[in-house]
Amino acid sequence: MRQTLQSIDIPTLQRDLLNWYEKNKRDLPWRKDQDPYKIWVSEVMLQQTQVDTVIPYFERFMEKFPTVQDLAEADEQDVLKAWEGLGYYSRARHLQQAARDVVANYGGKVPSDSKALASLKGIGPYTKGAILSIAFGQPEPAVDGNVMRVLARILAIEDDVKKSAVKKMFRSLAQDLIPKEDPGSFNQALMELGALICTPKSPMCMFCPLQQHCQAFANGLEHELPYKSKGKRQKTYHYAVVLIKNPQGQYMIEKRPDRGLLANLWQFPMIPVKLTSLLETEKTIKTLFYSEYGVEIRVKSRRGHFKHVFSHLIWQLQIIEAETGEKGVETSRLRWVSPNELPHYPFPVPHQKMLPYIFS
Repeated sequence: MRQTLQSIDIPTLQRDLLNWYEKNKRDLPWRKDQDPYKIWVSEVMLQQTQVDTVIPYFERFMEKFPTVQDLAEADEQDVLKAWEGLGYYSRARHLQQAARDVVANYGGKVPSDSKALASLKGIGPYTKGAILSIAFGQPEPAVDGNVMRVLARILAIEDDVKKSAVKKMFRSLAQDLIPKEDPGSFNQALMELGALICTPKSPMCMFCPLQQHCQAFANGLEHELPYKSKGKRQKTYHYAVVLIKNPQGQYMIEKRPDRGLLANLWQFPMIPVKLTSLLETEKTIKTLFYSEYGVEIRVKSRRGHFKHVFSHLIWQLQIIEAETGEKGVETSRLRWVSPNELPHYPFPVPHQKMLPYIFS
């Protein structure tokens, strides 16, 4: 599996890539300076998320939390609300936890030491490399999916890029490639090339500045590489989401547990139902709801049904409109709120989709 760069003219490759990047790099808000906090936030947001989606979130987030100190002192619910819709919410929680560590242990300044930076919650090898190279000019590799794809094609690497040993090999290769002069631009150039030219499907090889260096192109393998084994099949879960209204016109919402999927976000009550959930009787839904929440309800109607796909699982959701004569039942987990108050709470995307049923 061990690959080397013996067949590559490294200085020429570096020059070709940096020249292309200087002419073609996108004007992105986190590239306007080398503020390590801004670079850190942007890199965390860009994990699993497209650039065009991230830009408005980044700008709003920086306006609300312009410094590490601001983020560290913020209420977690405000941070989750600012992240609402971006997904993978553990990123936001880890980012805030790490910001608090930076304030407590590093005087509010993002550390430039590799070991210290790696000790912060949520900062793995890629994020660490991006911050050290872009913000501090250190020749550290930053290997994400885009970079692995570029390197896999340039060196015609056929190993499974999902394997940890292969990822480690790519980091070693990137370390050998990165120049000591302007390593931040080189890392960003590799990422940019993967995002704009060396794309997963239909790579635009005719426009690639590294075409002459690319062994996959020379051997007609650019559409075959990188090789990625198939992941596990997503498991499907069926739920009834109950939009329950009390005599004051308030709706019940619940806070999810502080660990696991969508931790500490709010949602409308969800009860697991069978695969034949669309045929569940009104009595069954009432019984299940009372068992889970201790509230007597009257089912009024079924308002809709939709599917929400996560990276590792699928929710099949049927929307139930209901009402209750009970006024209390508020706990740390459950809360009654008016429709006008709902926008103040951070909801995951599938439950944001419930709001039109309330306001219609």
